[in-house]
Amino acid sequence: MAGLEGRGLVAGTNGLDQAGKILRGPAGETVVTDGPYAEAKEVVGGYVLLNVATMRAAVAIAKQCPGLDYRMAVEVRPVIRR
Repeated sequence: MAGLEGRGLVAGTNGLDQAGKILRGPAGETVVTDGPYAEAKEVVGGYVLLNVATMRAAVAIAKQCPGLDYRMAVEVRPVIRR
């Protein structure tokens, strides 16, 4: 992480608390369940917001994530800025 910060690529990062809720269904019939994740086997531990120009650059950085050595999934998504 320090290397990415030193290169000015980290725009933000935070861990995520275990508490959370998932909402599903149409308005008026919404079901609320516990969990900050879609399924119990999938855990979201935190995020890193990168300041890069392309998805290719973000994927190249994500490939260096230490969690991959432990078969953890790393998700890369663009942010919609409004």
